[in-house]
Amino acid sequence: MSENLHGNVPDSFPVALLIIDMINDLEFPNGEKLLPAALEAAQNIAKLKCEARRLNIPVVYVNDNFGRWRSDFNEVVDHCLRDGVRGKPLAELLRPDPEDYFVLKPKHSAFYMTTLDTLLEHLKAKRLIVTGISADVCVLLSASDAYMREYDLHVPADCVATDAPTHTQTALAYVRRVLNADTTPSDQLDLQELCRVVLAS
Repeated sequence: MSENLHGNVPDSFPVALLIIDMINDLEFPNGEKLLPAALEAAQNIAKLKCEARRLNIPVVYVNDNFGRWRSDFNEVVDHCLRDGVRGKPLAELLRPDPEDYFVLKPKHSAFYMTTLDTLLEHLKAKRLIVTGISADVCVLLSASDAYMREYDLHVPADCVATDAPTHTQTALAYVRRVLNADTTPSDQLDLQELCRVVLAS
């Protein structure tokens, strides 16, 4: 089995950044209510992604297919950028780069019936930084599945969102208490030190 997935480097790193459902049209009930918090999270995720790319941390977009079983990720991105949808500002902030990875998911968890397990195995990831929406549904269920797979977890508190602050805080409290996740906000997260610690372990 090839150690290299696509010919670009790096294809192996012990830390990976997951961006869950942020390429999103938000055209659903409560989408308008979710938008302000999602936009704030997107701004923070964009900064975190920039720092991750500087340190060669792989960035993996994990996204709903919105029930479009013939779609691909580029089609989802184009839809969010060009069809006048509510979530366009999110896609503009977090437009994927050619070197980013992507996984389309049919259900809530990033791991359920997707290729994410295989991708993370190839990347040799040990620690995941989990970001996105919604903190109390897709982020929480993805983090739970990651925990069962024995990944160390970071869920930066300022990089997730729901449609209500109380829902976000409840989800963050759960991942701290049950999943042993670090919820240090992204502006206090030293990615370079984190990589050094993981590489030394």
